Amino acid sequence: MYLKFTVTERFLRYVTIDTQSDPDSDTCPSTAKQKNLGLLLVTELQDMGLHDAHMDEHGYVYATVPGNSTKSDIPVICFCSHMDTSPDCSGANVKPIVHKDYRGEDLILPDDPSQIIRLLDHPELKHQIGNDVITASGTTLLGADNKAGVAEIMDACYQLINHPEIKHGDIRILFTPDEEIGRGVDKADVKKLGAYAGYTMDGESAGNMENETFSADGAKLIINGISSHPGFAKGKMQSAIKIAGQIVAALPYDLSPEGTENKEGFVHPVSISGHVETVEIDFIIRDFDDQKLKQHANVIRTIADEVLKKFPGCSCELKIHEQYRNMKKVLDKHPEIVEYGMEAIRRAGLDARLCSIRGGTDGSRLSFMGLPCPNIFAGEHAFHSKHEWVSVRDMQKAVETILDLCMIWEEKA
Repeated sequence: MYLKFTVTERFLRYVTIDTQSDPDSDTCPSTAKQKNLGLLLVTELQDMGLHDAHMDEHGYVYATVPGNSTKSDIPVICFCSHMDTSPDCSGANVKPIVHKDYRGEDLILPDDPSQIIRLLDHPELKHQIGNDVITASGTTLLGADNKAGVAEIMDACYQLINHPEIKHGDIRILFTPDEEIGRGVDKADVKKLGAYAGYTMDGESAGNMENETFSADGAKLIINGISSHPGFAKGKMQSAIKIAGQIVAALPYDLSPEGTENKEGFVHPVSISGHVETVEIDFIIRDFDDQKLKQHANVIRTIADEVLKKFPGCSCELKIHEQYRNMKKVLDKHPEIVEYGMEAIRRAGLDARLCSIRGGTDGSRLSFMGLPCPNIFAGEHAFHSKHEWVSVRDMQKAVETILDLCMIWEEKA
C-alpha cells in the first residue's frame, strides 16, 4: 500500500502555534491559546469529512472516523495526543528546521549557535543516518512533545479516509490540553468516546511501546517558623526559609531524579515559596510500586521531624495527594490491547520493544477512568528543551503503526 504522507507538513504547521500550558492557572484549558490549535484541528478534520469533529468548552477535540468493515462486532478504539507544550521552555515563535539527509554531524541551531545537538549527547541520532531530522532554531523547544503525535493521528485519519481498502471499525480521536501540567484528562469525556481501548501517541524511540508508568503523588510540606524583627531577632527568630533549606539539603541523593534510573523511584522538590514565618515546599513523589510511594513520603516526614528538633516552637505539616497510578495494573487485565500494539509496530517493519516510562501519560489516568490506554512511540526526543528533535521517518512509521492497529482490531474481531 502506497501512502502519500501528510504528517511532516502537518507537524511543521502545528508547531508554529504556541500552546504552552500554565501550572499557575486554574482555568481549563490553562491557557486560551491552546484552543487556537484545537480549532485548526477541528477545521482540518471536518475538511476531511469527519462531520462530528468538535472542540468542547474545555478545549478537548473529539472526532470519529466511521468504520468501513462489514463486521459488526469490532471494538471501538481511540487514539489520543495532547496539544499543549511544556512550561519548562518557551514555545512561542517556534521556527522548525528540517535537516535533510542527516549524516551524523552535530546540529548547530542558527538562532543561538551555542545550542548544539551533539551526536555524543543524543546517541539515538545514530539511527537517523540518511533520514530528515527536524529541530527548532535554538531559542525555543520544538513541540514534538506532543505535536508529533497530533500530526501522526491527523495523517492517519487522512489515510483511513483516502484508503478505503484499509478495513477498520469506528476510530475515535481525542486531543487534550494541559497534559504537561498533569491535568490532561481532567475534563475528558470517556463516556462520549465510548471506546474499548485507547492508545496515546506520546512516546520516544521508534518501536517503543510503554505499558507501565510511574505511580505518582504530589506532596506539600508546610513549615511554620517564628518571625521577628531582624534587628531584634537574637534568640527569637527561627526562619522557615532556613528550615526548608536544611530539609531539602538532607534529602538523599539516591532518592533523587538525578540519582536514580530504570525502576527506581524518587522524591523531588519542584518549588519553594514563602517567607520567614511560613514556607511551602512542593514535591513530586514517583515509583512503579504504589507501596513505595508511602515509604518515600515517610522519608520527607522523617527528615523534617529531625531538622525541626533544632528549632523548638516550629512545626510542619505534610499533605499528600494522588496524581496518577501505574497503568500496568489495568492493562494486565486486557493483554490483547498491548499485544495488538506490539504486532502493529512489527507490521510497520520495526523492532517492537515493550518498555516502562519514568513518567506518566494521559493514558495513565485514562486507564483508571475506564479506557485502558498504553503509550506508543511518536518519535519525539529531548523533550522540554531547546534540543528537542524528531525524525520524519519515525513519524511516518508511527502513522503506519496506527493504520496497522486499526486493521488488526478489525481482523481479530
